[in-house]
Amino acid sequence: MTFALSGAGLSLLRQAVLLLRIVVATACGGLIGIERSRRLKDAGVRTHCLVACAAAMLMIVSKYGFTDLGDAFPGVRGADPARIAAQIVSGVSFLGAGIIYRDRKLATRGLTTAAGIWAVAGVGMAIGAGLYSIGLFTTALMLLLQYLTHRHALGKDRYVGLSLEVVMADDREALDALQRSLARGKYYIADSHISREGGSLHCEMVLRMESRRRIPELYGLVMEQPKVMSATINEED
Repeated sequence: MTFALSGAGLSLLRQAVLLLRIVVATACGGLIGIERSRRLKDAGVRTHCLVACAAAMLMIVSKYGFTDLGDAFPGVRGADPARIAAQIVSGVSFLGAGIIYRDRKLATRGLTTAAGIWAVAGVGMAIGAGLYSIGLFTTALMLLLQYLTHRHALGKDRYVGLSLEVVMADDREALDALQRSLARGKYYIADSHISREGGSLHCEMVLRMESRRRIPELYGLVMEQPKVMSATINEED
């Protein structure tokens, strides 16, 4: 089926089709946003919907917004689908960069959400360009990847971060023994800060380990040290 284009712009039927593209792109962004919001991420349904919606709209403007220039201004170049589309990619990258941060446990947060925002913009662009199958397939693939990688973490994603605060007797050998015990138990010290207060050592450590299920084991390991008086474990958010 073909749609007539006139110098005044797009036909009403064609405009209805383009509006449908924006709706579909917004829905795809919302589906991805639901998965993110369930994990209590800052960029949730609303953010993903807006990014996908705006990307689809801008892609449509880039592709169809200048088709009448050749008729109105003889000799002037008409539509250039890459003109605005190229700016969407770089513009959304700045939005994603604002989501990435480094927390007090020295863990980098927001990388997955930033990548998702960038990918959602791509989904919006694809649907805005009329590539429904590409946009829908990418949406389904992103949701599948998010689900699988959270259920079955790979590589460094298997490690979780937490902070360990220990109050113990002012004994350097006891501190060394605690650190050796943590290393043998495969609790990796990413950072530590030790201070002396009132004749005791206050140790703040940032640890990495493979599973939250090992937290009770960690607490028992720390408290069995003879010079340890108290221990507090704070899980990452």
